[in-house]
Amino acid sequence: MEMLFFDNIDKLGRIVLTTVMIYVFIVLITKISGKRSTSQLNNFDWVVTVMIGSLGASTILLKDIPFVEGASSILVLYVLQFLVTKYASISTPFSSFILSEPRIVFYQGQFLHDAMRDERLTRQEIECAMRSEGINSFDDIEAIVFESDAQLTIIPKPSTTDASKDNPNTEATVSDTIAPLM
Repeated sequence: MEMLFFDNIDKLGRIVLTTVMIYVFIVLITKISGKRSTSQLNNFDWVVTVMIGSLGASTILLKDIPFVEGASSILVLYVLQFLVTKYASISTPFSSFILSEPRIVFYQGQFLHDAMRDERLTRQEIECAMRSEGINSFDDIEAIVFESDAQLTIIPKPSTTDASKDNPNTEATVSDTIAPLM
């Protein structure tokens, strides 16, 4: 019980110094690795981020993990993430394997219950996304897509003036944005 608040000054000093070093290291590596490291996360990015956090915490708190070993493991994860995302950007089959596919969960006034059940989405979550976009009626929506990064994208119905100006066939215009998901 005596170590509940304080163990010793050497241990505390090591933790403070290692925390500063790991913090600076992760900030620098994240800056170098680019926007992908801090963008909205898909499943793959989320796993890497959790692993980096765990390795950082272990390096800070566990005295038997030196800074160089912890930093090296974090650096290897960043390099692996870079290589995997680079390859996914040039290989469609690999990208399909590593990333989740977007899925339509609401289309032309109908909830797609099988898709919602498979994605474990509730009607309340879809309604929340609508409210956050300022949309009050399902009649104003062409489709709602559950994206790879777990965001709900709302595709509004085109207004009649926009549709007639660009293309007299409104359905074809909307379908261009949704067709790849069907």
